[in-house]
Amino acid sequence: MSITTNRYLTENYAPVIEEVTASDLEVNGSVPEALEGRYLRNGPNPLAPPDPAAYHWFTGDGMVHGVRLRGGRAEWYRNRFVRSDRVAAALGEPPVAGEAHGGMDTANTNVIGHAGSTFALVEAGARPVELSYELDTIGRSDFGGTLPNGFTAHPKRDPDSGELFAAAYHWALPGVQYVVVGADGRVRKLETISVPGGPMMHDMSITANHAVLYDLPVTFDLDRAMAGGSFPYAWNPGYGARVGVLPREGTGPDVRWFEVEPCYVFHPLNAYDDGDDRVVLDLVRHPRMFDRDRNGPNDGPPSLWRWTVDLAAGTVHERQLDDRPVEFPRVDERLVGRPHRYGWAASLSSGDDLGFDGSSVVKYDLATGASDTHEFGPGRSTGEAVFVPADEASGEDDGWVMSLVYDASADRTDLVILDAADLAAAPVATVHLPARVPYGFHGNWIPD
Repeated sequence: MSITTNRYLTENYAPVIEEVTASDLEVNGSVPEALEGRYLRNGPNPLAPPDPAAYHWFTGDGMVHGVRLRGGRAEWYRNRFVRSDRVAAALGEPPVAGEAHGGMDTANTNVIGHAGSTFALVEAGARPVELSYELDTIGRSDFGGTLPNGFTAHPKRDPDSGELFAAAYHWALPGVQYVVVGADGRVRKLETISVPGGPMMHDMSITANHAVLYDLPVTFDLDRAMAGGSFPYAWNPGYGARVGVLPREGTGPDVRWFEVEPCYVFHPLNAYDDGDDRVVLDLVRHPRMFDRDRNGPNDGPPSLWRWTVDLAAGTVHERQLDDRPVEFPRVDERLVGRPHRYGWAASLSSGDDLGFDGSSVVKYDLATGASDTHEFGPGRSTGEAVFVPADEASGEDDGWVMSLVYDASADRTDLVILDAADLAAAPVATVHLPARVPYGFHGNWIPD
């Protein structure tokens, strides 16, 4: 079957094959002198899908793209495949060091810095993959022998302790694992949380006092797995939907479950405690997932919602905050688990087919209900927008918002730096990359 039958292998979803290294990148505007570090972004980039018609966007080989900023300059751009054994063999390289847990051997979803190292991450049972500063693969990590199984694509870092909180799952585990990784890069807590099925728990939340789990109706599909489906998770309308809340230092039996309307959540914006009896969850809610379209997230427009969990009453109040289709919500990372005022998200196209190729970044003021946007212009589409504070003492929107923006007319990608306080203004700086960055998932600013 023709490769063009799969939207996730065409246009700017299509992979790039060449690994590029370029120095002294062209810049329009001025890169802020305070920005010293790397902007990194991970995403699927298949070397050669075995069956293009059945290819699922979430299963492509990982590729990390990086831009190093220092002294007002864009010093380098690099893109590197995250080596799995399959990628290494295809490139004529030796196998990757470290165990491929549970047969999972791709890290294509997120890239973070922790405990002085850089890690490419994915969910569903795979190990983190450690990368060098220049993005070359070092090997799979078990956090110094302390991680018994796989990890997650979305750990939450507590801004006070520096610890990572995670919900890890794999089809063969008896439940979801609640994992806490210390600031030293070693697992200090692991609890098994019982769930009735094999849910795809893409993300989780923390507050100052609680961890929050999303047990929603996308579950492991054994029939699809046995038939050779590359992504064996699907919408399960009979499963139910609920939110689990437990004390951060609690155990499995301490989880309290609260029912919500059936939906799916990939990404919370943030969460916080509102007094002793309420937990506030700001998140992007999809009406369903992997129901009509089994190759990617294309089952209705997602939008920003607020769920307020009343711990005393045992209920959840669900309220839509905006009707625009958005995804990839981000908050000031210094406020993870704490009350926040602002959030940022990428717009999505909203035709008959949902496209992760929107032309704007939205800034939400959750205190006033107002919002602002930056429109990148015709033929230009953005990915996830990451907030970077001007310094550790600066205000919640005093800093910059960074986003990779694809320019269809040039078939090239830019790193665009916006003023977070004046989002609609012209970019502070536009770094022209020497290559195209396919639509992908998540990344972070990792200061030196």
